[in-house]
Order: sequence, then structure tokens, then C-alpha cells
Amino acid sequence: MMTTDTIPKWQRATGWALSGVLALVFLPSAFFKIAQPKGFIEEWSKTYPAASGLPLGIIELALFVLYLVPKTRYLGGLLMLAYLGGAVATHVHANDGMFFVPVVVGVVAWLGLYLRDRKLRALVPVVVE
Repeated sequence: MMTTDTIPKWQRATGWALSGVLALVFLPSAFFKIAQPKGFIEEWSKTYPAASGLPLGIIELALFVLYLVPKTRYLGGLLMLAYLGGAVATHVHANDGMFFVPVVVGVVAWLGLYLRDRKLRALVPVVVE
């Protein structure tokens, strides 16, 4: 059943603010992988193949754009969550203890969508008993 209730302005604003926070994560990460400034490849290739930086940067940028565009927000959110799942696995495999960072980023991404999107709220309702 589709709800016609409007989302309070503060929730929409908070949702967009949380979605905007993702820019602080995805845009710098994508920039460094795409632009590859001096010293980046040397550091990057300690844990990843040197050639993987550019494609991963393009993927990050594309995911962020898909997430922000209203018509592709669900696809962007799902793909972003899959990408972040790979990041969690990478951190766990490397045993570096930073696995929680992509988990937090994923929660922020979906909370941002949830707070600003009526259709997502109808699909995944919060039940308080």
C-alpha cells in the first residue's frame, strides 16, 4: 500500500545532508584513484594492483552520481552497498581493523535515502510495538 503522507521537512533535510556527507567519502577517494597524484600509485600498489586504481575511481564516481540522481537512487544505493561490502571484505582480509568504516558509510547512505524517500519508507517500514 502506497502512503501519501508527506515527510517532515527536517527529515528530508537531514536525509539530504547525510547523502551529501557521502561526498566527503566518495569524491576524494574517486579523485585520487582517477587523477593519481604524485605518490598515490606507490602507496596504492602496496595493497592493490597499480592498474586497479583508475577503474575503481570511475566506479566510485558513477555510484555516487547514480545515488544522487532521483530516478536512479535505488540502483545507486544498491550498487553502493555492494561496493562497500567488498570494501568490508577487503579490510577484514587485510586484518587492518578498519572494516567498520565502510559499514558506517553504508548505514549513512541508506539512512540518507530512507529519511528523504517516501517510497523506500513504504517498502521498508519501521514497526514500533
